[in-house]
Amino acid sequence: MAGIAPGKAEGQGGDALLRLVADNVPALIAYYEPKNLSCVFANKAYAESNGWTVDSIIGKTVREAIGEKAWLMIEPQVARVLKGERVDYVRPMNLPNGEQRVIEVHLIPHFDGQAQMLGAFVLITDITRHRLAERSVRESEERLRKFAEATREGIFFHKNGVLADVNEALLQICGYAREEMIGTKVLEFVPPEWHLTMIEFMRREREEPYEAEIVHKKGHKIAVEIAAKTVYVNGEAQRLGALRDITARKHAEARIHYLAHHDMLTGLPNRAYLTERLTTILALARRHGTLVAIMFIDLDNFKTVNDTLGHHVGDALLKEVAARIKVVLREADMVSRLGGDEFLVILADFATPEDAGKVADKLLQTISAPIVLECHELYANASIGISVFPRDGDNPEDLIRHADAAMYSAKDHGRGHSRFYTPGLSSEGAEMMAREARLREALQLGEFVLYYQPQRSVQDLRLVGIEALVRWRHPERGLIDPSEFIEFAETRGLIDEIGHYVLREACRQNKAWQQAGFDAMPISVNVSAVQFRRGDLVAAVTRVLDETGLQARYLELELTEGLLMDTEIVGAALAGLRALGVTITIDDFGTGYSSLSYLKRYPIDKLKIDRSFIGDLGTDVDDRAIAAAIINLAKTLNLTALAEGVERQEQLDFLRAHGCDEFQGYLAGNPVPAEEFAAFARP
Repeated sequence: MAGIAPGKAEGQGGDALLRLVADNVPALIAYYEPKNLSCVFANKAYAESNGWTVDSIIGKTVREAIGEKAWLMIEPQVARVLKGERVDYVRPMNLPNGEQRVIEVHLIPHFDGQAQMLGAFVLITDITRHRLAERSVRESEERLRKFAEATREGIFFHKNGVLADVNEALLQICGYAREEMIGTKVLEFVPPEWHLTMIEFMRREREEPYEAEIVHKKGHKIAVEIAAKTVYVNGEAQRLGALRDITARKHAEARIHYLAHHDMLTGLPNRAYLTERLTTILALARRHGTLVAIMFIDLDNFKTVNDTLGHHVGDALLKEVAARIKVVLREADMVSRLGGDEFLVILADFATPEDAGKVADKLLQTISAPIVLECHELYANASIGISVFPRDGDNPEDLIRHADAAMYSAKDHGRGHSRFYTPGLSSEGAEMMAREARLREALQLGEFVLYYQPQRSVQDLRLVGIEALVRWRHPERGLIDPSEFIEFAETRGLIDEIGHYVLREACRQNKAWQQAGFDAMPISVNVSAVQFRRGDLVAAVTRVLDETGLQARYLELELTEGLLMDTEIVGAALAGLRALGVTITIDDFGTGYSSLSYLKRYPIDKLKIDRSFIGDLGTDVDDRAIAAAIINLAKTLNLTALAEGVERQEQLDFLRAHGCDEFQGYLAGNPVPAEEFAAFARP
């Protein structure tokens, strides 16, 4: 080589060409003679990388050319090449500008024909970029490995459906060891019903996530979400998959779906689910020409149980009723809880409406059987309304609405029985709903007022008490008697609000009369069975007395005779009221079913003789005997006797002759507004 091996030069033109080639190749090139290790040739890149020019580096020894630090690093390699070895190695290199590089060095001994060493070629390639790329790949692979180890998602590689690698998370999800999975076909871990789905995603190299299932080593299926991408490993296409166990999510979704379609208390389908199923059932009935019955079931006394014994007992009662309904029905039938104490039953595929009537009778019988809950024996009587497809409607909405109307008709005509829908019931149900809405509106607008009826002493006609009676001052119909709305208010759950208004207003008015200088006397207020059974009557009375400032001895509460039979509830309430100092009166005495032992057991102060025994005192021997007996009973028990409905003098004379204490009625004074009552009560 010209300029390197003396005597082999081919002229000036050859040297120039050699120089041109050497200075333009992407490598560092030099040639050293072996005796002194002095540089004979160097291309421009080699010279400059060591801080020299091409001319200045010629004649420099290796040690001088590359510097002391580099010399110490390569000295052993130089010794090897001087022995005739070819040496290849990699080392770091610092450029004159301080930049660090990585170089690959090739030291190639040069011999003549007699095997005498003439020198050594130095060929250096800058492999910094390659090393950086390799390091990047290694770091990327390391990151991927750590990520695969750290993630809870199962990671796998497969080529043509055969697993090439899996991470630890996938092994834990599937329950297999690594050697059991590597080299195995992916589909061996997938249930047959999912094979086509997975094959389709692999064949089309689809990358969007999809749901499937895999089989655990123990045999159970696991719901998973899979996303896969095509990647290249060593130039070969493979599929990289990420698999996530979505069992918990599936359970949550199932739970949400269940909650959206079922009643949480009873576990029965709710109205939305029932309506959905009813649509399907009606479609089948149309196709096969069969009948479908809708039964709307409402418990007649649930509110009393709930208010008296508490919501936990009410909930237990609803669950028991739901279970009893299911026992009566066939597998093809369906029962739903609509909310509160209302249930809806679908009877599918039966022959005649009479068949539905028989099922309704069986339901009423089963529901009404005694239920023992927390030592209480309860009776859950029900009313049932029935509509029949296609006679009473062609769609779920109409059938349910008509069954509802029939149920209200059954309830309004005595309760505890069933009734089929007839066309007139829709308007009847609408009328009931309008009536209830108007009654609620009357409460909001304050249309209820109190009238006050005097109670007088039988002996001297002195005013001894007042009875507060509620009236509805209707803007169009005028004054409405309580007989038109009290019972209806009880069935619609409105009696609490009306009763609370009467109690508060009566106490407020009595206190106002006392403050005006009128003689202080008790005011009597009727209390419904519903109010008593709520269990908070004593607390409610205490609050009203505190708010109005009326002393308890000037309040008299009247309850019906039948209430005395509910010993557990009434006994505690009466004891609490007596402790307050409130007077207790039994209203309409003689018309109920109570035992006389209750009069001895409870803290009763007064008996009201029902007007039915007073009207014919002058002519009816039985009425005279009953009235006299009640008066004598009151005397014996040290109770006050008060007669209702006294309108004629001969009635008053009889009562006076037999020692009755008080009376009220036309002869004592009719009920009047507060402003007119002042004439009776003026001192």
